[in-house]
Parts: sequence; structure tokens; C-alpha cells
Amino acid sequence: MEKFNRYLVTAALPYANGPVHIGHLAGCYLPSDIYVRYLRARKMDVKFVCGTDEHGVPITIKAMQENVSPQDIVDKYYAVIRDSFAAMGISFDIFSRTSRQVHHETAAAFFKVMYDKGLFEERESEQYFDEIKQVFLADRYIIGTCPKCGNDRAYGDQCERCGSSLSPDELINPRSALSDAVPVKRKTKHWYMPLQQYEPWLKQWILEDHKEWKNNVFGQCKSWLDNGLQSRAMTRDSNWGIKVPLPDAEGKVLYVWFDAPIGYISATKELTENWADYWCKEDTRLVHFIGKDNIVFHCIIFPAMLKGHGGFIVPDNVPANEFLNIEGEKVSTSRNWAVWVHDYIRDFPDQQDVLRYVLCSTAPETKDNDFTWKDFQDRNNNELVANLGNFVNRTMVLMHKLCGGKVPPMHASVKDAADDAIYQALQDAKLKIAENLENYRFRDALAEVMNVAREGNRYLQEKQPWILAKTPELQAENQEKIDNCLHVCLQLTANLAIFLNPFLPFTAQKICHMLKVVDRMLEWENAGSMKLVSVGYSLRAPELLFKKIEDEQVAAQVEKLHAGLKKSAAAAAPAAAPVAEAKPAKAEIQYDDFAKLDLRAGTITHAEKVPKADKLLKLTVDLGSEQRTVVSGIAEHYAPEAIIGKQVTLVANLAPRKMRGIESQGMILMAEDNGKLVFVNPDAPVAPGSGIS
Repeated sequence: MEKFNRYLVTAALPYANGPVHIGHLAGCYLPSDIYVRYLRARKMDVKFVCGTDEHGVPITIKAMQENVSPQDIVDKYYAVIRDSFAAMGISFDIFSRTSRQVHHETAAAFFKVMYDKGLFEERESEQYFDEIKQVFLADRYIIGTCPKCGNDRAYGDQCERCGSSLSPDELINPRSALSDAVPVKRKTKHWYMPLQQYEPWLKQWILEDHKEWKNNVFGQCKSWLDNGLQSRAMTRDSNWGIKVPLPDAEGKVLYVWFDAPIGYISATKELTENWADYWCKEDTRLVHFIGKDNIVFHCIIFPAMLKGHGGFIVPDNVPANEFLNIEGEKVSTSRNWAVWVHDYIRDFPDQQDVLRYVLCSTAPETKDNDFTWKDFQDRNNNELVANLGNFVNRTMVLMHKLCGGKVPPMHASVKDAADDAIYQALQDAKLKIAENLENYRFRDALAEVMNVAREGNRYLQEKQPWILAKTPELQAENQEKIDNCLHVCLQLTANLAIFLNPFLPFTAQKICHMLKVVDRMLEWENAGSMKLVSVGYSLRAPELLFKKIEDEQVAAQVEKLHAGLKKSAAAAAPAAAPVAEAKPAKAEIQYDDFAKLDLRAGTITHAEKVPKADKLLKLTVDLGSEQRTVVSGIAEHYAPEAIIGKQVTLVANLAPRKMRGIESQGMILMAEDNGKLVFVNPDAPVAPGSGIS
């Protein structure tokens, strides 16, 4: 670690379209906080930055769902997310927002530098367009079936079930997330980053220079690089986001995965005027904490952007966790299958460290893992209460009872091998905990801390000072042995506070309060010392660090989960199909009357609005052997450009009729569905002019 003079630690920017759940905490926020707290204890120069990502498509989708503006959504959830993290002790140096002016300026300037260096390809391409909503569809607005795992709710950029990165063209049966309509292809212009040009550098940097990365990260990067990288669009069609800083880019914004990681840079700019020291100096260690679904963006796309721009360091490590399931099922915010952090804080007041402990001890570091409320209860009751809390409480109670509430001295005359063994155990634990933390093995590090508490319980049980003080005469005879035992236990308790601080900071503070020591004691250099609490010093009364969690509390949480799922399912259930208003049947006709109609399939090849006529469109319809001009009263239902190529049913032998000075040579058949006009057309393409009977 010493080769780096400063550290910049980032945690993935959460979308500001909803609260955070415990899967988020376990994925990257708790691990990054543990790591940063350890670095601070080591007196390292470290900055810990994060903030909300406020320009992603999920924001605009949420705004549509709640019928409010995107700004209303991000303002609402920024506060919820910020407060949830703060309540859980996630100790960011800054928690910013990508909607802030400094970020808009930083991201736009970053793009412009790359553009001026000729690092983008300007392309006109066909992209999906929603004819009903009249908008180009960003990747996340397109939903379809994942070709890898069959998930029928995969997005156009990613499948959240299997984690595969996708493109909209790979989706099976794509449809619009806005209208559920089948999208069509339209031409649009965007700026692409040719990632394939960075392949040689990425292969050397990742596959050769960073073989120490976690297997899931290294493996996913290798798969991408082995398959070959392609150019990727860095802009999108949207009215919500950071505008592309070019004169011919009306209606274009920066791609959210170009914009968002630059948020780490802009947040650092907000935090310190010396921001460049953390982003541009080679003796800075940059570490990105993320979930596995963000690996490609942080390990390939963002580093390629930094390399292309020039002047920036690239990450030294990207420790990504896998996913945390809940009660055997994948977390799903849309189905409300989640344990929300703000709910937990309300339901379990002053028990943040219990959740921190459980999420760290079961963290999905190498594979997906499962959170259950029963396991939560068992780990609290059997490990925190019965092991850690029990040792600290017994030590404090016995010290007050047998040593007058003051730290007893250590008597060399009765010191024994068991006392020395505790000192050695602390030295060994310090080395193991540090090694695990520095290699991002947080579960193993926490297990070593708990082993220290177990060693304390074993030592206390072996010494049995309460037996040595069973009568006043015995206590007087054995006071020096009692003093030594409780002196060692108090020093061990103080060491536990240091070891626990990265993981359970609220608990560490409670121990410091009872021991009447200052926060400076929590510095890592003090770990292993047997002189952390001063002899003769009066200590505060003991207080329980943890309390048992009862069966009723667990049952209530499980019921809450299932109730949320039922409520979500009810809300998502399709409404009954609307029933068209019944109209009186027209007078009966004979078959010969119907046979007089000449119905033909036609294709609309041109459409334009009729001047000074709000309801009329002038259409050119291809009937194969001829082109017909038809005036149709559908302008309030369809935009002209949205119906080019549409097949229709035309009454071809209707007598011509002038409308607004235009001769209409036929009539297009339409169905009326509760006021909405819908084309009556073949269910599969047919040749223009085909007869309909």
C-alpha cells in the first residue's frame, strides 16, 4: 500500500429513481465504506466520493409512471438515498448529484476534448422509434426477451437477470417501454467511440498488468476482450440529460454511461480544489467499488475514455461484488421484492450495525448470496449478542464489581502464559485483518475480528474471576489474578473497538464511550497495544451493545416482504380490456350490396398535413398498379411521418370526392376504439393492390 501517496475511492452512482435496498448496500456501498474507514485509520490521504446518477432513462420512466417531471423525481430520491446512506454510517466525503452545474460543465468539456482530438465517429444509423409516443427510444426504453437467458423483461442495454450486456438489436420481440408498441427503425445521427481501437492497451492493462483482480471482474473483462470490442454510441436522442456541446446536436444528450462516471471527477472537484491530485497523479490509487452489472462500464468504457482524453489515471482495482438475493429470490424493485434501507432504519432503530454485520458476513464477494430474516436473527443472537456483546458486557460488569469501576493494574508477579497468548493473538489478528482488508476480502476480515471476541470469551472462561472472588476472603487472596484478567480483557475490548470500527462504527463508538477514550484511539497503529486504557481510570457503567431479535420481529418482516409483493402484483395486473360503446346496427343489406365494394390492400408512401385542416392528412397510397391520393380524417391520431410504410385497407371504388380542394380517390377503413382510430389492415404484409374479400 505504501507506494501510493493518496487514495481516491468511488462507489457506483445509484440511480435517483427510487430508494436504496440492502442489495445495494451489500454490493458496493458497505464494502467501500469498510475499506475507506480502514484507510482513514491508517492515516492515509483518502477521498471517498459518490452521488446520484440523475440522467439515466430509469429517471424518465419513473417520472412518467408518477406523472411528474424528471427533476421532481431526482429531487425526491436524492434526499431519500442520501439520508439512508448517512443513517447507515456510509461515510462519503461528498455525496453529489449529476444534475449539478459543475457536473454538466465537466462532462461537456470532457466530451469536447475527445471530439476535438478526433476520437469519435459521427454516424447516421437506424434506431428504434416509438410511433405512438413520437420519440427515439434509448436502450432502456426498449424491452424484449434476452437471447442469453430468456428473460422477457430484458432492457436494450442489459439483462438484469443474467447480467449480460446487450444491444437493442439483440433483443427478441422488442417493444417500447413507453407504449408497449413494436418500435420501428428511423435514421438518426450520433457520435460513436471506437472501443476496438483501445483493445491492445486494454488487453495489456487488464489481462497482463492486473491479474490480481477478482475472478469475476477479470473473467468478464477477458470475455469482452476475447470477443472483440465494437464502436459504441456516446450520445442519445433525449430532452433529459447533458446536452451534446456541438452546434449540430439539437435534441442530443450524452449517453448516461459516458456522463455518469465523469460524476466521480465532478464530485471530486466539488470536494477539493486539489481535485487534480487525485485524478491526474500517478501516485494516487483509484479504486472503483461496483456491482457486477457495472463491470464493463468501469473496466473497459470509462478507462478507455480516460485514456483517450489523456491526463487522467486509470483505476488500480475494481472490486465488484455479485448479487444479493432475498429469501431465495432475486431482488426486484419492480415487484417490490426488496428490503428497503429506510424501512429497516425505521423498523430497527439504533441497530444499523446489525445489518452492516450481517451484510458483510454474508457478502456476495465471489458468488450470488442469499439474505434471509432467519439468518439475520441467528447471526445477531448467536454471534453479536452471545459472542461479541457477551464478552464486552461481562468484562465491564466484572470490572465494576471486582475492581471498583477502575482499570486494574497488571501484576508481573502473577502474569502467566495465557496473558501473553492474548497479546500474541492481537498481533496475529492485526496482520490478518489488514491483509484481508487490503485485498478486499471483507468477509474474512470480519471473521478474524469475531475470532478475537471468541478468544476473549475463551480466556475469560478459563480465568473465571468470579470464582476467584466467590467470597470476600478468596477475592482478597486472588485480587492480583483478578486484576490481571480484567486488565487483559479491558485492553482486548479496546482493541476490539479498533478492529470493529471499519465494520461496525456505531458499536466501536459505544465501546469508546464506555471506556472513556477519545476517537484517536481508533487509529490503526494502536491495534495490538496493551496500553489503550490507563490503569486507575474510572470507566462508565456497562451498556448492552446488542439486543436479541425476537421471532415476532422476523415474522413481521417476512410478512412485509410478501405483502409488498402482492401489492405490486395487484398494481401491475392488466386492467380489464375496455369495452367499446355499442352502437345501433345499421339496416340489413344483401350480399350483392356488399359485393359491390372493391376493397384492396394498399401501402402509404407519403403523408402530409392538409393546410388549415386540423383533422385531415393527405396520403399517397400505393395500390401496385397505381398511386391514389386519399384525404383521411386521422391527423389527430397519427403524425404524418409515423404512418409511412403502413399497410391499410382502401375502399378503391368509392366515387371521388373533393375535400379542402383535394380530390380524395378512395377511403381508408379505420376501427374506432373508445375514441381512438386504429387502422384495419392485414395481419401480415401483402402485395399492394391485393384484393380483400
